[in-house]
Amino acid sequence: MRKQVISALVVTIVVVALASWIVFFPKSFQSLTGRDVSTHLGLDLQGGSQIFLRPADPNESDLTAKLENAAGVIERRVNGLGVSESVVQVVNGDSIVVELPGVKDPAAASEALKGAGNLEFIDPQGQYLPEGTEVCTTATPRYPITVQLPSTVTGTSGVTTTDSLSNTNPLSPTSNLAPTTPVTQTERPCEQPYTTIARGTDLDTSQVALTTDQAGRPAVFFRFQTGSDSANQISSFTSQNVGRPMSIVVDNRVISSPQVNGSLPGEGIITMGSTGTTVAEQNSQAQALQNQLKYGALPVTLIEDSNRSISATLGNDSIEASKVAGAVGLIAVMLFMLMYYRLPGLIANIALLIYTVLSFAVYNLVPVTLTLPGIAGFILSISLAVDANVLIFARIKEELHRGRSLERAVEDGFNHAWPSIRDSNASTLITSFILYVLGNGLGVSIIQGFALTLALGIIISLFTAITVSRMLLRLTIDLGVSNARWFGVNPEEDAAEVAALSSEQA
Repeated sequence: MRKQVISALVVTIVVVALASWIVFFPKSFQSLTGRDVSTHLGLDLQGGSQIFLRPADPNESDLTAKLENAAGVIERRVNGLGVSESVVQVVNGDSIVVELPGVKDPAAASEALKGAGNLEFIDPQGQYLPEGTEVCTTATPRYPITVQLPSTVTGTSGVTTTDSLSNTNPLSPTSNLAPTTPVTQTERPCEQPYTTIARGTDLDTSQVALTTDQAGRPAVFFRFQTGSDSANQISSFTSQNVGRPMSIVVDNRVISSPQVNGSLPGEGIITMGSTGTTVAEQNSQAQALQNQLKYGALPVTLIEDSNRSISATLGNDSIEASKVAGAVGLIAVMLFMLMYYRLPGLIANIALLIYTVLSFAVYNLVPVTLTLPGIAGFILSISLAVDANVLIFARIKEELHRGRSLERAVEDGFNHAWPSIRDSNASTLITSFILYVLGNGLGVSIIQGFALTLALGIIISLFTAITVSRMLLRLTIDLGVSNARWFGVNPEEDAAEVAALSSEQA
């Protein structure tokens, strides 16, 4: 048996074994490697949260550009939360929609995302300002904009909870509301702003991290950039005000007012919560603050317009329908290949099963979050996965019809089919790339999952067709399978056709 066949066989066995481990035993893989390889589903399949944010001041200059920048900041914060396949996009140039698959508490997520993240250290003029106190500073000389509902709106004590979109029960009656009365925004004037000592714009964002204080409470570690104005100013202030308070402010609200016990060397920690908050609330606050500081401040103040939980009921039905469609498509393709190409068809079916296992392993390992269009892309790639095999086997049959030996026909079939395989797959990859880029740039994210799974399917199918199928064909020849009939060719009929053609020419 040829060495190259043995090498390819060993590589294939190792790759398939690893892929099978990831697909069928994800918990075992995670416990050994620490890598989560479970299947990730998108918002349309597993449900989650959808949040609509709008600017506090709709008349702000360059609003569209600022919202685009804000969407980028929010997307980085979402990634920091570990939410995959999220959607953050500007809608109609005046609002931002955020879709978070798997997040069941939209209110908590909204608080973590909409905060501007403007960090300041201020001189409280000897006062221990209570946590949550609204302040204005010399750096931001105004109180935060608050929303004031019109006095004519009644019955606002609460809206009925909607656990899922499938619930069609009506919300609380709206007959007594005044929908035509506009919502107004108020901004309290600031007469005596507190002096800003240092600002978060000078933070070394790579050093912002979660930690704990001496009492074990959740906290956020920060460090200013070496030699920055903020690092020098906070060091100078703390060295001159030992025993006095210094307040830490985020988005014009006091986080804490610790006592200065010594000079700060441009770094420190911000402790979360107070005696009135639980450990879970403190952890949530610390995570939200860490994301706000690490991924930058928002260029525009955002307020929550609405949020809702999205049901996965429709997604479960779609998953079941997709499983049936995938199974039917897989069986139909395998039957066709077996009946038409015989032994090569059997080899193609083995390669197709290997392709399926490898695809799901890659989806879980990357990870690729499966949306309904993504599943459609995978089902479509099943037929594309055997396309290369069809081209190869057709060329092998042509070579056998010409009287080539089986070993020579296999090698020539692969060599002659490769240019067609290369060009067809390259064109499909280009199309997938265009779909993915347009889906990202135009906010049509629903087609990104389709383009991604289709592109990955093409790449994986090239491995199964060129490496696996070729190795299995060579292996069958080395094991002594040399009858051309197993490859769908009848040598006697070919000889008769050649003789008839020669007699006609004569």
